[in-house]
Amino acid sequence: MKAGIVGLPNVGKSTLFNCLSNAKAQSANFPFCTIEPNIGVVNVPDARLEKLEALVNPQQVIPATVEIVDIAGLVKGASKGEGLGNQFLGNIRETDAILHVLRCFDNDNVVHVDGSVDPIRDKETIDMELQLKDLESVEKKLDKVARAAKTGNKEAQKEAAVLTQLKAGLESGTSVRAIPISDDVYRDFVKPLQLITDKPVMYVCNVDEAAAVDGNAYVEQVKEAVKDENAEVIYLAVGTEADITELDTYEERQLFLEDLGLSEPGSAKLIQGAYKLLNLETYFTAGEKEVRAWTIKKGFTAPQAAGVIHTDFEKGFIRAEVISYNDFVQYGSEAKVKEAGKMRVEGKDYVVKDGDVMHFRFNV
Repeated sequence: MKAGIVGLPNVGKSTLFNCLSNAKAQSANFPFCTIEPNIGVVNVPDARLEKLEALVNPQQVIPATVEIVDIAGLVKGASKGEGLGNQFLGNIRETDAILHVLRCFDNDNVVHVDGSVDPIRDKETIDMELQLKDLESVEKKLDKVARAAKTGNKEAQKEAAVLTQLKAGLESGTSVRAIPISDDVYRDFVKPLQLITDKPVMYVCNVDEAAAVDGNAYVEQVKEAVKDENAEVIYLAVGTEADITELDTYEERQLFLEDLGLSEPGSAKLIQGAYKLLNLETYFTAGEKEVRAWTIKKGFTAPQAAGVIHTDFEKGFIRAEVISYNDFVQYGSEAKVKEAGKMRVEGKDYVVKDGDVMHFRFNV
C-alpha cells in the first residue's frame, strides 16, 4: 500500500519525503528536482509497540511500515503532457492515497512557480489536472457503455447513468471523492474505474516555524476550501522537521520539540494519518524472540490476518488466540492474562480489532 506525495514544484515535497524516510531525495530550489519517483518505506510510530516491548523484553522489535512515494512536481497542462505530466499522472495512478502538499508559508528566498503564495490556487491547479485526466477516462468508458445501453442492456444503462453523473461532476470541477454516490453504485461502477480523484487525500499544509503549533491563516483557508471533500488537513513546518531529523540523539530531538511547544514531530502525525488514510490497522504478535506490528486492511478476518504472516497460516487456519491490547497492558504478561480468563479463542469469522495481540493455530 503506497501513499504518494504530490504538489506543485517548490512546495516542500522532497524535503518532507526526506523527513519521512532515510532516503535522500534531492531537495533544491528549482522545479523538477525529483525526476524519478523516490520510494521510502517508513516506520509507523506506535506507542503501543513500545509498551509491549517494555513488558515482554523481546530480542527484537519490528514496527509496521507504510510506503511513501515522492512524485515529481506537477504544473498546469500536465493532463496534456506539459512538464513531466504524463509521468506524474502514471506514478500517482499507482498509489493508493494522496498526500497533497500545499505551501502555506511566505519566504521571498523560495521561488513559487506561480510567483505568489496562494494554497487554494495551488490546490485547484492540481485538482484541475487530475480531474481532466479522470474526465478523459470517464468519457472513453462512457462511449463504450453508451453503445451497449442503446441496445436495451439494463446493466449498461445503469452504468451509463453513473458515468454521466461522474462526467458532469468532473466538468464542474468536483473530484470524484466529493460526488455523492450510494455505496452499492460506488462498489459496482465507480471503484473499478480506479480514478485518480477518487483516491483518499490528506492535505499537508507546509507552514513556517512560527505556525508549527497553531497553524496560520493559510491553513484555515485550506480547511474551509476542503470541508465538503471528506479529506483530512494537517499542518507541519517541513523545514523545521528537516532540522529535527538532522539531530543525532532522541534527547536532542525532544528538547528541540519542547522548545517549539510540540509533543511529537509533525511527521509522526502525518505517517499515522497516512496509515489510516490507506484504511490500514495493526495487530501485534508478542513473544521472547520478537514483538511485531503487522499491517492489515481494516475489516480483515482472523484467517486473512494470519495470511499476512504466511499464506500457510491462512490456508491451514484452525483458530486464533486473542488478547486485547488493554488487557495485555493491565495484566502485564500473556500468562497473567490467561490466569485472569481474558484470552479469547476466535474462529474464522472473527474480524480483527486494531491493537489485538494474537497467536494463530494452524495445520497444513
